[in-house]
Amino acid sequence: MKSAKYSLVALMAMGLVSSLCAADTLADAFKNGKAGGELRAWYFDRDNGTTSHQDIFNTAVVLNYVTDTFYGFRLGATMQSNYAPYADHDAKELFKGDMYGSGAMLSEAYIGYTLGKTDLKIGRQFISTPLVSGSGSRIVKEAFQGAVLTNTDLPSTTLIAAYVNKFQGRTGTLADANDVGDIGDFTKTYALSVGKGGSVSKAFIDDAYSAGVINKSITGLTLSAQYALANDVAHLGDVSLYHAEANYVLPLNGFKLGFDAMYRTSRTDSALDNLNLEGSYFGGRVSIIDLAGFGISVAAATSDKSDDLIAGVGNGADSTYTGSILTSAHTYARDTDSYMGKISYDFSKIGVTGLSAFVLYADNDQGYTQGVAQTSGDWKNTACDLTYAFEGALKGFSLSLQYEKEDNDKRNAAGVNTNVTSEEYRFRANYKF
Repeated sequence: MKSAKYSLVALMAMGLVSSLCAADTLADAFKNGKAGGELRAWYFDRDNGTTSHQDIFNTAVVLNYVTDTFYGFRLGATMQSNYAPYADHDAKELFKGDMYGSGAMLSEAYIGYTLGKTDLKIGRQFISTPLVSGSGSRIVKEAFQGAVLTNTDLPSTTLIAAYVNKFQGRTGTLADANDVGDIGDFTKTYALSVGKGGSVSKAFIDDAYSAGVINKSITGLTLSAQYALANDVAHLGDVSLYHAEANYVLPLNGFKLGFDAMYRTSRTDSALDNLNLEGSYFGGRVSIIDLAGFGISVAAATSDKSDDLIAGVGNGADSTYTGSILTSAHTYARDTDSYMGKISYDFSKIGVTGLSAFVLYADNDQGYTQGVAQTSGDWKNTACDLTYAFEGALKGFSLSLQYEKEDNDKRNAAGVNTNVTSEEYRFRANYKF
């Protein structure tokens, strides 16, 4: 592990003799930098179907700045803030894990260096890879502290290596269940994407290493693979994560066909054996793309019969072919067969530029094991999304409305059947500048 750290230092040292210089002076690098940001007003209404039906209104300001390059180097920073002015006690309790956490945080603060077709970023940053990824579905986007190295020297190939040692969650309750009301800070506690019912979804991780490759040598075909190692999970042992995916797009007359396949699995040290976290997910999807503005897809998947899958590090790492808007954790819980159908439409085809919509239906059928704490379930999710991005004088301003209903026929460890119906509305108004 030390050699990996030393190689990063060596690459930075190479920058001292690099002749790459987009800005003539350090002052020009700052003067020619790019600044931007976003204003957000989000409203969520959530009925969990059992104990609470609450709503919350959040406002946020996001500011970011990246310098111009100077001898290959650049600096970047992003500040996120969140404020929920009208949240009452019950709303704070229901949303404390994802939307209620006021304050400001410097989520990105990194130094970047580019040499040829190699790029290195060290510091706080947003990361989006299959196995290590922060979620942006809540008003505070998850971030990591560490280093990410990418290289594109090989034809049609991207190589990725990453090291992370801290994680910023959406709210402060990630690290401390009693820390209600604060924006997430950078800590050693990570959000793991674990199958529904898994017991280490919020766990200590000392650090994590990852390596991946993306290849597009064959026209229309994208192949990707990634490995990640999370060290000292829950102070018990290490976890190895594996991801492989193939995506193929076939152009036809007037539309395209898409064919996708994904496999993920996790392996744990013996100290974690009793948690049954050596699960897997295998899924496939067929899509019709750009058919007179329509998109149509159907997907099916199956998971390991006895173990839950750890899909990745960060809530953004749980993307699957059969997941709904609100959650994918059902899809890779143990002994689950899952299915999803989706129809989308781009209204620009009939003259309404910027307007898009989709509807989906997902069914996740999990088997039942007598006496196991994790309940079985048959989750049926119906969801829709309507998004409008303004043009002209209001360019940068967008509105979106999402709705999802979930019906769950489940059985607890004692074999008792119950039915829970939950609903959630999400309204977002964003202005990027």
